[in-house]
Amino acid sequence: MTDFTVWAYLSYLIVSILLTVWVARTLYRNGRIFLVIAFGGDESLADSINHLLIVGFYLINIGFVTLALRQRSGPDAADLRGAIEMLSTKVGIVLVVLGAMHFFNLYIFNYLRQRSEVTGTSGEPALLESSAD
Repeated sequence: MTDFTVWAYLSYLIVSILLTVWVARTLYRNGRIFLVIAFGGDESLADSINHLLIVGFYLINIGFVTLALRQRSGPDAADLRGAIEMLSTKVGIVLVVLGAMHFFNLYIFNYLRQRSEVTGTSGEPALLESSAD
């Protein structure tokens, strides 16, 4: 393995992990309000669920990043150009996975918010008013 390949791998790990942390922090900070609404204003429960979602996000994405490190995206980087091409391919794949995870989290948050609107803010099913007196 050439020095360029080693540097490309190290750069890949650094960039990918930093991107994962940035996306996770953004989701954690901005997803909180959706969870608070979804859990009827129970901030403690919303924060707990938010934390668990972020832990899962980290585990899945950092696991993917480390597994993808070994996957070949072409020949070893024999020169700087090859290293840049390898790095861009690997980081591009990570960005696509992070984007998919981001939209999955948004889907979950939206589902929880919609469910809370149907069931009411207390988490109990909303009672339908009957017209029979």
